Amino acid sequence: MKLEVLRAENISKIYCQNAVSLQALRDVSVIIQKGEFVAVLGRSGSGKSTLLNILAGLDRPSEGKVYIDGTDIFNLSEEKRTLLRREKIGFVFQAYELLHSLTVAENIRLPELEANADYAGELLDALEIKKYEKCYPDQLSGGEQQRTAIARALINHPPILFADEPTGNLDSKTERIVIDLLKKLAAKYETSILIVTHNEDLVKDADRVIRLEDGEIVNG
Repeated sequence: MKLEVLRAENISKIYCQNAVSLQALRDVSVIIQKGEFVAVLGRSGSGKSTLLNILAGLDRPSEGKVYIDGTDIFNLSEEKRTLLRREKIGFVFQAYELLHSLTVAENIRLPELEANADYAGELLDALEIKKYEKCYPDQLSGGEQQRTAIARALINHPPILFADEPTGNLDSKTERIVIDLLKKLAAKYETSILIVTHNEDLVKDADRVIRLEDGEIVNG
């Protein structure tokens, strides 16, 4: 039986603006197990990114709880929650968010300057970017930049990796390469991966698909 790395219970999120309330999520519960590759699928405005940000501790729910490795993350101080994110969570952004003044190797090691050199090299090899380690981001293709961002997110060996539309800026061939690599990494390192997307073609290899519609889970 696999270990549970994340549990979200009855998550709701209401945004208020100009005296108008918008319910982005309604009573959403999610469990993710060790090494599981989960895709959250839904159209724009369905609540995918809101859910991802709450699960990663970047946004606070209006109601509900999120546990990572058994810790209620919103019962922590901001300082301790930041430390938990650093130790337990990797995050991959659609826009890569690389520092263009740093090389690929320097970007990857940025979150953990004392990261094990062998493990960093292993990630470079696994993501097929070893030959670019001395290059700068503007010398890379979009796919190569995204793979660099994935390696950076994994350098602390987090139990769970969140990816927000990680292939949204890539062509169809490159997006398939990135998804296959994520699947491979989930199996190799037993890292749980949760990917948010609106693209049906990207979820065929997921262990499980959670479909969101108007802020509610309609299956999964």
